[in-house]
Amino acid sequence: MAEHVALLKGGWSAEREISLVSGGACAGALRSAGYEVREIDVTRDISGLVRTLEDRPRAVFNALHGPYGEDGCVQGLLNMMGVPYTHSGVLASALAMDKALARNLFVGAGLPVAEGRVVTLADVQAGDVLPRPYVLKPIREGSSVGVRIVREGDNEPASAGFDNYPELLAERFIEGRELTVAVMGDRPLAVTELRPHRGFYDYEAKYTEGRTEHICPADLPDDVTAALLDMALEAHRLLGCRGLSRADFRYEEAVGGPEGIYLLEVNTQPGMTPLSLAPEQAALRGIPFNDLVRWLVEQATCD
Repeated sequence: MAEHVALLKGGWSAEREISLVSGGACAGALRSAGYEVREIDVTRDISGLVRTLEDRPRAVFNALHGPYGEDGCVQGLLNMMGVPYTHSGVLASALAMDKALARNLFVGAGLPVAEGRVVTLADVQAGDVLPRPYVLKPIREGSSVGVRIVREGDNEPASAGFDNYPELLAERFIEGRELTVAVMGDRPLAVTELRPHRGFYDYEAKYTEGRTEHICPADLPDDVTAALLDMALEAHRLLGCRGLSRADFRYEEAVGGPEGIYLLEVNTQPGMTPLSLAPEQAALRGIPFNDLVRWLVEQATCD
């Protein structure tokens, strides 16, 4: 008899559509691996979700992205129910989603981050909070939702588009290359360079086909590649991540060497289609998408 996996997707965050795509791809892979899969489009009807999970699936595959699905909320619910689930637990999910808290942990551990600070919307409305160019980002969003580079000569105020975010993280903009490293268990997989065809690697560049070129593995000096792999694993462990995570970096080539690396954030629920970054790196290491998805279910647990 096939084991039953409940797959959570959708939700109501700004990343709903991406979650639906990830969830559909993972459901197909799990069925190919022999699992019986129930796909659940998560809504605010939490009591309904609880009733749906009362049949005690082998595991919950968490394909949600963004607030409530990626920040420890649904993880806490599953812990209370005693249902094993994929990816990180409550604390790691909450820490990684809160960019300010994660940043403080990185600084304390000696991991390199760009100069910056938490600011209020009122601070931004009053004038520049850092010398331009600098980056403003919501503290508790994923997938580059709301991220903006404030540059010299911008025609609109720096605060434009942030009315719903009373606090923001402001950081120096690092001129250089966009890099990412997935960690599978205790194994950093590879370094991918992301080259958007225009602008920077924002939400649209991430999820619009043809907008960004993936160079995997990235063409970097050996010492830089080794440092990136080590930093991604250290950040994964520092936050207490499990399963799969992805660390994003900027590399200031003008500085050169490992000294030019800056850690941006850790994503505990990376995109999960065969062409997404983490599965792409797994495939480079000889791990097909179906095997990666099955491995995540096999690793599922409660905190």
